[in-house]
Amino acid sequence: MQAEIPRIVIAGTHSGCGKTTIASGLMAALVTRGLEVQSFKTGPDFIDPSHHTLICGRASRNLDPCMMGEAGVLRTFADATTGADIAVVEGAMGMFDGTGGTDTASTAHIARILKAPVILVIDAHAVSRSVHAVIRGFMDFDPRVKIAGIIYNRIGSDRHREMIAREEIVPALGWVPRQEECEVQSRHLGLVMAHESPALKQFGRVIAESCDLDRILAVAAAARLLAVPGGTAKKPHTSHRRAVIGVARDPAFCFYYQDNLDRLARAGAEIRAFSPVAGEVPEADAIYIGGGYPELHAAALEKSRSTKAIRTLAQDGMPVYGECGGLMYLCSSLETDGKEYGMAGVLPGRAVMTRRLAALGYVKGTFSGPADLWPGKLAIRGHEFHYSRVECDDDARWAIRLSAGKGINDGNDGLFEQATIGAYTHAYFTDAFARRFVDAAAAWARR
Repeated sequence: MQAEIPRIVIAGTHSGCGKTTIASGLMAALVTRGLEVQSFKTGPDFIDPSHHTLICGRASRNLDPCMMGEAGVLRTFADATTGADIAVVEGAMGMFDGTGGTDTASTAHIARILKAPVILVIDAHAVSRSVHAVIRGFMDFDPRVKIAGIIYNRIGSDRHREMIAREEIVPALGWVPRQEECEVQSRHLGLVMAHESPALKQFGRVIAESCDLDRILAVAAAARLLAVPGGTAKKPHTSHRRAVIGVARDPAFCFYYQDNLDRLARAGAEIRAFSPVAGEVPEADAIYIGGGYPELHAAALEKSRSTKAIRTLAQDGMPVYGECGGLMYLCSSLETDGKEYGMAGVLPGRAVMTRRLAALGYVKGTFSGPADLWPGKLAIRGHEFHYSRVECDDDARWAIRLSAGKGINDGNDGLFEQATIGAYTHAYFTDAFARRFVDAAAAWARR
């Protein structure tokens, strides 16, 4: 398959240079122009894609070679851009910052995979002519990456712009003034979620006024033809529904890879969203509880009708799969800010919030869940990022053994009881893993 979609990658010199604001504002400005914009985020981020999805009205996708492989990046890109007019990819960290100090999974790596031109965001605060030395360094560092334009962020005045514009190495596509009133607040895991702040969507007006959208569109349209190996990742959905999977979607549980949900659907699952915070209980054959912020909603979760219902269903043998925040919710209790709240009480452990980062990075290992519902072993890849720990009972049993990453305890992850599994790993599902999950749900439904 070949893809001709116009595309650009928005990269930054470093974290905090404003690339999320610029990328999101650009998406909003293009949507306002009437374009169908497909957004992407490099790496395992859940938060920035929530803003992209709100802005574009299309589910944002992660592009990550560590979890997906290069072929997987191409297939997800090709699938997601069907029907879109342009693809905008937001990078992560500095343009050349990959995993473990390497190039792998860097924004530059993604740009090379997609044969996409790069627009580099430069934070021009407290600097003028010196920015050109930075630009020259970025251009020369990896000639395989085409930096097609620069957006200068945090311009202080017309005079400031004039001093920078006297020399030009790469075309200037935007001069964005300081916009402190549009800043999005952050917390321990990053920016607040899209439903908590519309600021990034509102930044579209600023981008439309300060950037040359016509030239940016011309840059995107100049992207080379893209070959996608082995066709696309999409496969026809099964001809009939095999099981219903309830997916917790609310302010407490909001971290999901869209590809995971799609793979479950292709394996025959009907996805039904429900809110544990609101006390909803889905009519389902299995439950999937993603990560998020249960610690911010612990009091509501302790009293929730959902918490009691999930405990009963899990004890009855329903398959329940929880990741990070979902793991914490499935434990007996959650301690935060010196107070302990009762949780679902399905898994033999208690969760405790920590002031320091407990784990961050890619993980890989082997999944071998409860044999009666998850037979055989499967390779698993994903990411972990949390400020908590789980104190497990002495008789804890594990469904995941990691060869890279920390997990819950020294490489052990996937604490399980009956058919309930909770892991710190945010797994990027394979088709095989999705099928096993749906198989487990279908088996429980047939009891």
